[in-house]
Amino acid sequence: MSFSSETLLATLQDLPTPTGYCVALSGGLDSTVLLHAMAVLRESLSVPLRALHIDHGIDADSARWGDHCAALCADLAIPLDCLRVTLHERKAQGLEASARQARYAAFDEALDAGEMLLSAHHRDDQTETLLLQLLRGGGVHGMAGMPLVRQLGQAYLARPLLGVARAELLAYAQSQGLRWIEDPSNLDTRLERNYLRHRLIPQLEQRRAGQAKVLARSAAHFAENAELLDELAAVDLAACADGEALMIPALLRRSPARQRNLLRFFVRQAGLPLPDHRRLQAILDDLLPAAADAEPRVSWPGAELRRYRDRLYAMPPLPALPEAGWQQEWDGQEVLRLPGGLGDYRLLPQQGGLAPSCLQGQVLTIRLRGGGERLRLPGHAHHASLKTLFQQRGIPPWQRARVPLLYLDGVLAQVAGFWTEAAFAVAQGERGYMLRGMDTQ
Repeated sequence: MSFSSETLLATLQDLPTPTGYCVALSGGLDSTVLLHAMAVLRESLSVPLRALHIDHGIDADSARWGDHCAALCADLAIPLDCLRVTLHERKAQGLEASARQARYAAFDEALDAGEMLLSAHHRDDQTETLLLQLLRGGGVHGMAGMPLVRQLGQAYLARPLLGVARAELLAYAQSQGLRWIEDPSNLDTRLERNYLRHRLIPQLEQRRAGQAKVLARSAAHFAENAELLDELAAVDLAACADGEALMIPALLRRSPARQRNLLRFFVRQAGLPLPDHRRLQAILDDLLPAAADAEPRVSWPGAELRRYRDRLYAMPPLPALPEAGWQQEWDGQEVLRLPGGLGDYRLLPQQGGLAPSCLQGQVLTIRLRGGGERLRLPGHAHHASLKTLFQQRGIPPWQRARVPLLYLDGVLAQVAGFWTEAAFAVAQGERGYMLRGMDTQ
């Protein structure tokens, strides 16, 4: 069966009903066909239709591509937004991954709540994705390929052409007299995906016709298996979770295969990139069996796992702390913006905390822990070290080093979000102020 606007409509009707459709328009064959077919369907749609073009600035002709997309949308009377993104290429990622990351960040920012972004990935793209994952030793989730629909922030991302071959899209474009842009980089067979597209897959098709369709069906099988593994991981997570951490003793009671499955699920749920096989094995061999008082970690690009008191924490890599002896004066009125990703803070009213009279006309000083700090809590006769107080609260060491300390006249007056020195505290039952991070309010 050849591709038509009617087959596209049938696919859309099986997807969630959005507040609007937005076509991701590159100007190439695939997205041009998708845009045209959506324009044909416009009267059948119950929600608005628009397009979005991302200019990565990689190619010298990228501005011309934007002009082409603008002219195409003008001919079809479809609103278009063109966005320019800045790439931050990292050696571990490469240019293609950096472009994808920037593109999806721009999509997330530009889409309205409930809107559905339509991407023109097709069946041949799904085949290439499966083969790439096989060659890279990917797991079941990787070989599941691209899903038909998923959440993208508060919006949706859908790929309604996944069941359509590229040859069908080409036939549609030729029958409709459409014009599109050919990205010269798509012919560079030094890139893995292009090598598969132009060399390997044609040989497979020549050897056995219909191979691309069979491989796409395999991706669907992997997707079903991945869903089952996620259901099992969700059961294990419920049994092993302690807030945002995993309880290591409970994790170790699972089989090694279930441990690996849960760890991958735990990292994905935290919105972090997955560890490769070597890092995952290091978690099992080195991090999980470590002594209860040890503080090991396993890191990989974009993420790390840390252990504290039989709890496992997943997080982005922590930024470097300011140099030793760092301090910052503050008037206590404006938002306190700390360096190095430490966050923004304000003095907020609450029961207990700093007495307002202690803040009048004072210049406050903000520092980080240097070691040896002590505090006397209200109602206590003796001072206690911050190390002891943090240990009693079960605060992991990497968090302690990032908690701002507020000083008055060189004396430690408050530990942000935790404790106030008795000498500066309001009487019991009275209202005072606590320094708190703005993202924890």
